[in-house]
Amino acid sequence: MRYILQLSYLGSRYHGWQKQVDSITVQSQVTTALQTALQEPVEVVGAGRTDTGVHASGYIAHFDSSQHILDAKKIIFKLNSILPLDIAVHQLQRVADDFHARFDALSRTYEYSIVQFKDPFSINRSYFVKNKLDIEAMQSASKLLFNHKNFKSFSKVKTDVYTFDCEIQKAVWRQEDRHLVFEISANRFLRNMVRAIVGTLIEVGLHKISVEDFDQVILAQDRSRAGKSVPAQALILKHIEYPNLMLENSEHGK
Repeated sequence: MRYILQLSYLGSRYHGWQKQVDSITVQSQVTTALQTALQEPVEVVGAGRTDTGVHASGYIAHFDSSQHILDAKKIIFKLNSILPLDIAVHQLQRVADDFHARFDALSRTYEYSIVQFKDPFSINRSYFVKNKLDIEAMQSASKLLFNHKNFKSFSKVKTDVYTFDCEIQKAVWRQEDRHLVFEISANRFLRNMVRAIVGTLIEVGLHKISVEDFDQVILAQDRSRAGKSVPAQALILKHIEYPNLMLENSEHGK
């Protein structure tokens, strides 16, 4: 029987999601907790990698169990008792046996948070940019992302992918209290892509490059033309969309 978990985690002390030798990862923590709770060997398959330090509030993973009926509330309680405080399971749900957390995803949504003032409470959650940003220019540059498919300029160098094409579905800046948040959705993302996009958009906001220059950066398909990757601690995977799968919003305490 196949099940999915919806979970959230602070990535600050983890080397990303994916299990690694001699490194603490979210996947290894969740796998160990599930095997303890279910008392059987379990392989946990995640929706994709998140890099070292990146957070998630709506992460999805699937696993198979030999047990035909799992008491969701009981298992969730057990998992949250076993898992460290920076990882929480919100839902457990039976799905079709051919469901795949990674390959069935229609889209993923990330948010990147920027603060423009010194804020101790934003440490490990936002990126401090001291100089004034031209948000209108950044917004205009973000709209250009919809005109393109190939985002090699924002991909990690020497990454092994079959294509650099991605379909951007949303890219917008918004002000939340005193934080500036960039929200981006796509059918898929390249490694380091969001952080490289944000880093280049910040250059637009600082008037180091123009909106037109941003367009040329994308067309160049050359990582060296784009801005630096911004720090991981301000990036959060917010939501993953699947066909015919309704999930509650964990951020509202459900």
